[in-house]
Amino acid sequence: MSEICPKCGLPKEICVCEEIAREQQVVEIKIDKRRYGKTMTIIEGIDEKTENMKSLVSKLKSICASGGTVKDGRIELQGDHRNKIKEYLESLGYTVKLI
Repeated sequence: MSEICPKCGLPKEICVCEEIAREQQVVEIKIDKRRYGKTMTIIEGIDEKTENMKSLVSKLKSICASGGTVKDGRIELQGDHRNKIKEYLESLGYTVKLI
């Protein structure tokens, strides 16, 4: 017998809680200039409690082929990767806004 989700009451196989939580979050992607003219892509608005930030930043770093980190609840990637990140986060179900 399958387990029942305590939030929505549906079986775990067809549970939509995570998808709904992702759709309700508005993720902002913006560009920041650092010293020596270096560009950083900043991703804000992802809830740290529902998403594993370390695995997400690892996946984004491999997609963009760049370095990056998690600081103060936001993801920072080296370089301008707005379009790649937007496509990937939308495929996960997030609502993305470019700033």
